[in-house]
Amino acid sequence: MLFFLSAIPSVDSRLDHSLLSTINMEVFKRAILQPGPPQAFALQTVQEVIKPQVSLELFPSGFEHLECVKKKQTKLAQDENQLLENILRTLLQELVSSAVQSGEQIMQYGQLIDDGETSQGHIPRLLDIVLYLCEREHVEGGMIFQLLEDLTEMSTMRNCKDIFGYIESKQDILGKQELFARGKLVMLRTCNQLLRRLSKANDVVFCGRILMFLAHFFPLSERSAVNIKGVFNTSNETKYEKDPPDGISIDFNFYKTFWSLQEHFCNPASLTLASAKWQKFTSSLMIVLNTFEAQPLSDEEGDANNLEEESANFSIKYLTSSKLMGLELKDPSFRRHVLVQCLILFDYLKAPGKNEKDLPSESMKEEIKSCEERVKKLLEMTPPKGKDFLRKIDHVLEREKNWVWWKRDGCPPFEKQPLEKKTVQDGSKKRRQKWRLGNRELSQLWKWADQNPNALTDPQRVRTPHIMEYWKPLAEDMDASAGIEAEYHHKNSRVYCWKGLRFSARQDLDGFSRFTDHGIEGVVPLELLPPDVRSKYQAKPNDKSKRAKKDESKGAAAQSEENQIATPASEVDGEGIRADLEASAAQMDVDATATGNISQGGTPTPDEHQKQSSDTDNGQEAGQLEADAEVEAGMIDGETDAEVDLDAVG
Repeated sequence: MLFFLSAIPSVDSRLDHSLLSTINMEVFKRAILQPGPPQAFALQTVQEVIKPQVSLELFPSGFEHLECVKKKQTKLAQDENQLLENILRTLLQELVSSAVQSGEQIMQYGQLIDDGETSQGHIPRLLDIVLYLCEREHVEGGMIFQLLEDLTEMSTMRNCKDIFGYIESKQDILGKQELFARGKLVMLRTCNQLLRRLSKANDVVFCGRILMFLAHFFPLSERSAVNIKGVFNTSNETKYEKDPPDGISIDFNFYKTFWSLQEHFCNPASLTLASAKWQKFTSSLMIVLNTFEAQPLSDEEGDANNLEEESANFSIKYLTSSKLMGLELKDPSFRRHVLVQCLILFDYLKAPGKNEKDLPSESMKEEIKSCEERVKKLLEMTPPKGKDFLRKIDHVLEREKNWVWWKRDGCPPFEKQPLEKKTVQDGSKKRRQKWRLGNRELSQLWKWADQNPNALTDPQRVRTPHIMEYWKPLAEDMDASAGIEAEYHHKNSRVYCWKGLRFSARQDLDGFSRFTDHGIEGVVPLELLPPDVRSKYQAKPNDKSKRAKKDESKGAAAQSEENQIATPASEVDGEGIRADLEASAAQMDVDATATGNISQGGTPTPDEHQKQSSDTDNGQEAGQLEADAEVEAGMIDGETDAEVDLDAVG
């Protein structure tokens, strides 16, 4: 039996490899024509293609032991991927060749297959199947990138636009970590080859699409996409006429001066190395700016050149013929192009973080500042919507500074790894931190006092501001000529009003009394108010007498009510207080008599003068203490009333 099995010819001698590849391609062709999503049949198709090959490889000359079979299958993993990749690349080449012979576009070739959402041609259908297999890790992740590279190399630039549209539509899937790690270099090579094949002058939009895709596909911290050394593209030379042609109608010297600026825009770093180049650049720029200022564009000229329509046919370089110079000077987009170039150059020269030898001198900084102001003014004057355009350019240049600093710091990664969540063991409770004085802020404040023993004795630690200084912002709000809107007035701040009332109660009782009639604005000292506002809050003499009588009547009523409720002990205290008031009134009568004598022409003796001054000081001090005591008692007892008044003010 063993002899019979060993005598059977090998599979390689019975089957041709080309025939086997053809059979496998037919399996994939049938899979392409199947309707429905790829996940319904993709894995089954791969198993059908690989299974015959595995069985033929495993049993070339008879049955083997089970352990040998397992080892052989483990070893064949890479061979299976290589076999599948060869089959798919051959099938893709056959489909592209058939599409070219039929004259159809590559991405629309063949019968349209419905995948449940859209209808696709044969090649997009094949790519979707392979992409699904790569995403599910059934096959090697870099296989889809290899097929896309082959497809772009076999296609014309017209078909490459459709192929790249497919790549853009699958950007999220291709950018997944399991696929990106295996195919990023292949994708970068594919995009660079496309950029080399494209024309920078005629295919600007397509080049921009490729660059935008690379910017989104690769992470921000990818160093391969960053010009670390800041090298300029000096090969981008602008050619213009050196000799004046016959019959020219413009100033040829201005023409040469204008286009010579592009030599400096091409390499801004050379301006800081030689002062002669900087002087030549500034003199040429002054001539151009003077010409722009002498020939301003009107709104009609700005409307005649519709910039939105021009954006569809935008060219990366302008024509330099001297015959077009007059028309180009009337083009607002042409002027903006040159002026924005100036701002970019100035922004580069002012960029921080350079070496000392690359930094501009002080005189050079002054010239840059003056030129920049003129350029921005011209941009504002250039229609249409000059101010809006300048604001957007300033915003872009401001954001560019962040990238400059990032490159100067060595391109540190932007991505931050998420913090690992620490699992708390069952049964263990997190112990709350105990603070020395109740919470963190008070403990920190106490700690600062320990570190600085003089903090509590510093006279500037607690300083009550003077009412003239404190009410000055509100007085400015009340001045109509200041033009301050009502919503920004200080009277809307409850904290500000409450503090002000406390200060006025201690320092200005007259102003504090106006709060009842005029609100918080009446508390402001009259000296701070303008004349037209001051008259509104000044109390008339009749009002003062009426208010005094009203206060006296209120005081008498309150006194009678207290006498009715008071206990015998309080009556004794009231009699003592009344005796003190009568004594103080008698003393005030004596002082008034002395004052009247002085006013009648008498001259007080030195002893009398000293006595009067001492009595006056004592009276003022006693009055101040009584007023403070009354105000503090009112604040403590009448806290609810004060809050109600503040609500009315606010």
